[in-house]
Amino acid sequence: MTTITTETAQPVNGIDVAVLHQVVRAVSDDPSQGKVGFRVKNTWDGQTRSVAEIDHFTLAGKRIARRFRVPVDEPIELLGRNTAPNPQELLMASVNACMMVGYVAGAAARGITIESLEIETSGELDLRGFLGIDAAVKPGYDSLRLVVRIKGDGTDEEFQEIHRTVLKTSPNYFNITQPVRVDASLEVTE
Repeated sequence: MTTITTETAQPVNGIDVAVLHQVVRAVSDDPSQGKVGFRVKNTWDGQTRSVAEIDHFTLAGKRIARRFRVPVDEPIELLGRNTAPNPQELLMASVNACMMVGYVAGAAARGITIESLEIETSGELDLRGFLGIDAAVKPGYDSLRLVVRIKGDGTDEEFQEIHRTVLKTSPNYFNITQPVRVDASLEVTE
């Protein structure tokens, strides 16, 4: 990846806008610099609990080490021990967090300071689908409700423009609103 140097300008919303523009230019000039790969492995930890492990990502063909462990569990009422967020909560959290980056960076690029920003996502599942009780019932959501609450020194039109941009460019918003091919396989180990 192209080396990015920081400049002495004041960050906006914690984002170094000069570096943001350097990244945009680097990827515009050489699209291979924008290839990013992610990998997460979950390991069962008893009952409904698992641990998601992240040990690296790739950027422009380079492996970049990082270590995170994210516990996952179900509420007691759904056969878990209630020790961590469940998969649906983490799905919503990851969509919200991905979109949050878009709002913060989009505002920063325009010189808009954000005072507060919340993204709230909610939805309702029918367990008859997940439990295989009724084949006519989907195991997933019919719809999700997403509300963004933003306050800052931008105009309503500027925030609307940022909102439209985030809906067009957020990877996780795209991933839950568009069909994404998933190649699933099973490996039985001995």
